This record gives sequence, structure tokens and C-alpha cells, in this order.
Amino acid sequence: MYSKEEKLSLLSEMIQFAKVDKEFKEQEYDFIVVVALQLGVTRQEIDDLIKNRAEKKNLQPESQRILQFHRLVLLMNIDMQASPTEIHNIKDIGLRMGLRPEAIDTVLMEMHKYPNKVIPPKTLIAIFTRFYN
Repeated sequence: MYSKEEKLSLLSEMIQFAKVDKEFKEQEYDFIVVVALQLGVTRQEIDDLIKNRAEKKNLQPESQRILQFHRLVLLMNIDMQASPTEIHNIKDIGLRMGLRPEAIDTVLMEMHKYPNKVIPPKTLIAIFTRFYN
């Protein structure tokens, strides 16, 4: 699925995104650790990534980029206070990933319809499918 370098890259991206508002909250750290453990990355490796970014790796295929975008949306909504800076940055990240702007905007609008702003995976896939057909 992911190489070690890809895992570290996507976790590093999540850490940098969590720091965008100049405050790295404990809830954000805990979420990143949970994702890391699912990927087979240790807490020590996460702590190292906080100090030193990993080299950026572009994820392939597109399904992996959509999954990473979903992780970032979840991370953004952990504290239920998405700042304008976070919204701007998540859109920018999505565009750099090669995701369709219409799909990104739809996800960011639709998330408000769900408890804790957590879009179900099937709904997320449906949004992206709609804009790629």
C-alpha cells in the first residue's frame, strides 16, 4: 500500500497542517498518532517528524490522495473550529494533490451536515465520483 517514505510524508503533511494556526493541540497530536499507528509508524517517529519534516512524496493512485484529503478534513475538524486559514490551506493542499476544486468545495460544504463534521466514507467517494465522471 504505502512505502515507509510515503507514510512519513503524509504524516508530516498532517503535522504541518495541524500547525498552520500556530497552535499544535493535544487532540490533533493524538489523532495523528492514531493514524500513524494504523500505518505502522511509531510515536517516536511522529515526534521526530514534529521536529524535522519528511521529504514530500506524491501519493498514487488518486484514491490514496482522496483518503489523505479526508484525513486532513478530519484533523481540521477535531477542535470544531476550522479557521479561515485552515480552510484556505486545505483547499490549497487538495489542489496540489490534483483533486478537483469542485469536489474539494463540496466536501467542505457537506461536512457541516454530519455530526462532528465527519463525512461518511461512502458519501466522500460519491462526491469525488460525481466530479470525475
